[in-house]
Amino acid sequence: MSLRKLVLAFTLLCLSVSANAAVELVQTLKRINDSGEINIGYRVDQTPMSFDSGANKAAGYSVELCNHIAAAVKQKLSRPDIRINYLPVTAESRFGAIESGRIDILCGATTRTLSRAEIVGFTQSTFVTGGSLLSRKAAVVENLEGLEGKRVAVVTNTTTIESLSNAIEKLAIDVEVVPVGSTREGMDMLDSKNIDAFAADQVVLIGQIISRGGRERYALSSELFSFEPFALAVPRGDADFQLVADRVLSQLNRSGRIGDIYKRWFGSFGEQLPSGLKALYQLNATPP
Repeated sequence: MSLRKLVLAFTLLCLSVSANAAVELVQTLKRINDSGEINIGYRVDQTPMSFDSGANKAAGYSVELCNHIAAAVKQKLSRPDIRINYLPVTAESRFGAIESGRIDILCGATTRTLSRAEIVGFTQSTFVTGGSLLSRKAAVVENLEGLEGKRVAVVTNTTTIESLSNAIEKLAIDVEVVPVGSTREGMDMLDSKNIDAFAADQVVLIGQIISRGGRERYALSSELFSFEPFALAVPRGDADFQLVADRVLSQLNRSGRIGDIYKRWFGSFGEQLPSGLKALYQLNATPP
């Protein structure tokens, strides 16, 4: 073989290796491609962020975002046949499900924190809210000071329970904090008058007002006792999969379609975007 042909053959080989390396799949994308499935974890009682709308069908603001991401994964892999599985998780099991590979992405009302970032990865922020209080209209608790001598429920394994305890300690008031296993349990206790208030992220409480009978039954405190930036949890250190997710979220923000998604799930409570959330959408409209 002549030197010229040898050089040409070597060049073509290098180009082939580079092309194969460019499309090589790793971690989550490889698992999805190999299995033909993407597993989406969701909270069943976090209306309107994520919930079971009946017959084990996932729905909600965060679930819709995850559906867009799943569609982008199919497109990236050129695999329209990939099946989407929706797997329910709890506040206690959700991060373990990510770590173990049982789910590929977590949809719900998940606060992004640095301590949680030690065990899972996060997409760019998808929502911003804060801890608040919900009480019965017949016995309104207007703020944290109004909890003096009362009982308040809060879900365990959430950032809210720590924020609430810190706020109560700072105010030096006498409050009985009642840990519960789920939003549903807390709301059932509120309805049955076993507690005076239920503490959770304000957006979750808004969802409970929407799904359980409206503003005639409940009073929502306007006071926020914490800052809660939500994001979608993904496997830690998986830059390729996270990039697919972030590209989808950025495009939704740039196009303004994120506002339509907000209205679809929060419209019955009020279609006007909160100023903080509007600013978040603008900040996360990352250029392509």
